Amino acid sequence: MVTRRNDERTVAGRHRMMRRADREVTEPQQIDAIIATCKIVSLAYTDAEGITIVPLNFGYVFDAESNHLTLYFHGSATGRKMDAVKAANNALPMAFEMATDCEVVEGRTLCNWGEAFKSIVGNGTASIIDDLDEARQGLALLMKQQAGMEHAEFTDQQVRAVTVWKVEADYLTAKVREKPQLHTH
Repeated sequence: MVTRRNDERTVAGRHRMMRRADREVTEPQQIDAIIATCKIVSLAYTDAEGITIVPLNFGYVFDAESNHLTLYFHGSATGRKMDAVKAANNALPMAFEMATDCEVVEGRTLCNWGEAFKSIVGNGTASIIDDLDEARQGLALLMKQQAGMEHAEFTDQQVRAVTVWKVEADYLTAKVREKPQLHTH
């Protein structure tokens, strides 16, 4: 696993240094592998009603060359999320989080207990997709991520029956804390 010492610059760039930079994952294939095993992403945003967070199923494209992530979602054309995106002129800032392989790690004392995990945290901009082909691709990626279907096909009528939207990530970090290996003698 590629890691960085706490005194080195991280993928976080000009953002605050990751406190445990020794757990940061910077290798694109490893980042993609973490995302591939996640089923739920939580999105946080602020709208006219205040701050909220919502867990959602998703599909995604991660470009390893540019470290760029696009998350895809679908749902109703009405409701709090879509109202917020529309009110933000189709460019709503959001934060996101996803985690996988979470497991409690027992410690020798109560203060030494912890959690093994793999996680992705970042922020980006949400927008509703108007292009039929991009919406169709988003739905196919959702089915691939959630149901393992490699080539789901949707009719124009099916695509138009839902609202497909995306979050283009501006920034993300990946972090892993492996479960300690048990030493048997």
